[in-house]
Amino acid sequence: MTTSPLLLPEIPEDDELHELRSSGAAKRALDFYLKEDMSAATPDEALFAINPGISQEEALVHASELLRSAAATAYESASSHQGSHRDLAFSVVYLIDMAKAMVERSLQVPEVQANR
Repeated sequence: MTTSPLLLPEIPEDDELHELRSSGAAKRALDFYLKEDMSAATPDEALFAINPGISQEEALVHASELLRSAAATAYESASSHQGSHRDLAFSVVYLIDMAKAMVERSLQVPEVQANR
């Protein structure tokens, strides 16, 4: 008894799908899941860039402000929900507040060491 090979239907080449395959986002996603060493993002593809001359203290102050904004957003989201969605949003507020406290604590460490 011989069997004939299963022939798959031919898939038409879609230009939009082809463009998505060659996009930077698709490459990064494939790199993340398939490659051990991810390819570095080129500066042209970066959403935003951090000033290379920024001090550690300035970076931490900015991170603290970003966390404050995120906490305010999460808090507003929590106040407009009920039940488990509200609990989840408030847990995000709590996690952000903990991260903000750690950032603020790291800003205080140089002052404590300077006073010794």
